[in-house]
Amino acid sequence: MSAICIKDARFAISERHQLHIPELNLEQGQCWTFVGANGSGKTALARALAGELKRTQGEAEYGFASTEWVSFEQLQQLADREREQDESDLLDAQDDGHSARQIILEGGHDANELAELAERFGISSLLDRGFKYLSTGETRKVLLCRALLSHPALLVLDEPFDGLDVNAHNSLMTLLAELVAAGQTLVLIVNRFEELPDFATHLGLLAECELAQAGPREQVAASAELQQLHHLAALEASTQALPPADPDAERRELDANTPRIIMRDMRVSFGDKVILNGLNWQVNPGEHWQIMGPNGAGKSTLLSLVTGDHPQGYSNDLTLFGRRRGSGETIWDIKQHIGYVSTTMQQDYRVTATPRAVILSGFFDSIGVYQQPGDAQLKLADQWLALLGMTAQANEPFRNLSYGQQRLLLIARAMVKHPPILILDEPLQGLDTLNRHWVKRWIDLLVAEGSTQLLFVSHHQSDAPGCISHRLSFVADGEGGYHYPCETLQKA
Repeated sequence: MSAICIKDARFAISERHQLHIPELNLEQGQCWTFVGANGSGKTALARALAGELKRTQGEAEYGFASTEWVSFEQLQQLADREREQDESDLLDAQDDGHSARQIILEGGHDANELAELAERFGISSLLDRGFKYLSTGETRKVLLCRALLSHPALLVLDEPFDGLDVNAHNSLMTLLAELVAAGQTLVLIVNRFEELPDFATHLGLLAECELAQAGPREQVAASAELQQLHHLAALEASTQALPPADPDAERRELDANTPRIIMRDMRVSFGDKVILNGLNWQVNPGEHWQIMGPNGAGKSTLLSLVTGDHPQGYSNDLTLFGRRRGSGETIWDIKQHIGYVSTTMQQDYRVTATPRAVILSGFFDSIGVYQQPGDAQLKLADQWLALLGMTAQANEPFRNLSYGQQRLLLIARAMVKHPPILILDEPLQGLDTLNRHWVKRWIDLLVAEGSTQLLFVSHHQSDAPGCISHRLSFVADGEGGYHYPCETLQKA
């Protein structure tokens, strides 16, 4: 007997969009994996299976005693809550907010069982740290621990592997395989074809907010629809070109000899926690860097120093674009040279805006648009929307779009002014295979113009675009710290 049985049902995603499930029978003990492009309805499907979407048509029967759902949206809600409850200004001191332990145990879970699970996930040392200070991968582990402690009859994981480093990815895959082997009913929503687990018994394929294929793994894997997605993901867009830079923009040109970034013996700490210690790094003209390291190693802290957003940049030997930090430069003197996107930026992009406005804000280095854009900028924003395939969504609320669509818009925002330095912190997180391919292609096209250098953070070496010439690694020293080897890569 099916634990979930859905027939010709529609679920309301928004006033204008609905998810259509022609038929789905999900039985106890099965492991389903669903794949689809950004905006195809994957998260809506997860919410429908968790009973969190209103059904407007058809039949749906739910037989599971309990369901837990873990998603990027939940992470966003927790981040918003921590931000809203922050009383640092009132206390005239740093408000650490809820600890990871408090977040996990909010549902009244067993503290002893948490200790065992935290050890398995490698987050025991993080339990008493403020949740808002954890990296993306660390927060993902916290949410997974919280869900597993509920012992749900149905566990739904929306993009569980995004934001995890290689070791954490492998550890989670092993754990999920063990759960399935023990009888756990599991639903995975994934973007990468290579993340289809061997232990998945059933597959589903979504397209344009409809469950187009669903059934036993072998049956769906052999379908023409899935084969077509694989084919498209492998195609090269050899004739594709990016929209040009704003012809009316005025910016200080960087010379061909001055190092873009110089860091000498950098030390950054938060309380008694040392984040960076003894880092030396120099980015010269023409170099494109990949930055690698485990969750929580300090990669995002490093980037915040480069963007001028970290206050400890003033107390260190840091030179950006030829000017020593603290020599009288403004934050805008730094940001005019930078295009930037990260998971934190996506969480912080809370203003009411349309996709067109999000792209336009990249011309002004702002969160939102507060001045009248020129005709050339408006035209370029529409060209970027067409490139993203989002012309029809140009005037919809940004927050109503899927996580992957939001990420694509923020990548376009970072690239729109063809910046001297493009900083991408896990840019492919939340994107499906085809969109990962296009984004990497766009990066290579932008860099090939010769005026943009790349700083690229990713846990997956395969995510790095072909232009990468150097690598900075965060390598654990075995004593709780890191050292930072740099290497020049040999081109194939």
